[in-house]
Amino acid sequence: MTSIRISSPDDGERAIEIWRHAIDATHHFLTPEDRQAIDAMVCDFLPKVPLWLAVDANDYPLAFMFIDNGHMEALFVDSAYLGMGIGAMLVRHGLALHPSMTTDVNEQNVQASGFYEKMGFQRTGRSALDGQGRPYPLIHLKYGIF
Repeated sequence: MTSIRISSPDDGERAIEIWRHAIDATHHFLTPEDRQAIDAMVCDFLPKVPLWLAVDANDYPLAFMFIDNGHMEALFVDSAYLGMGIGAMLVRHGLALHPSMTTDVNEQNVQASGFYEKMGFQRTGRSALDGQGRPYPLIHLKYGIF
């Protein structure tokens, strides 16, 4: 059985591992240099923020979500657990807390944008660059009808 809990400082290393597995499986569009730079940023950031973790019956984290002021900044599922409904479970949890939740998705990550649209998110815009000014366009999404 999978449940959701808030992270503790001890979960930081596993969150980074989840992120790396997910990125390796889904973000083939990143250049090796950008992948390395983003990895360094994530290693510094993830252990310091409160994450919602999807954990198995043994409390082993399988995925995480980070929400800041109603905006889902991150949702990553360990690639070994993709397609099992864990990401959807985390999104539903986030929506229970923030019914008008927003998020951004890399335009090149077609699987992720399809997932969010299937979950009920609608496109509200597009940016040519990602949040760090790199050439990875973002699609802006908001949940529900507005």
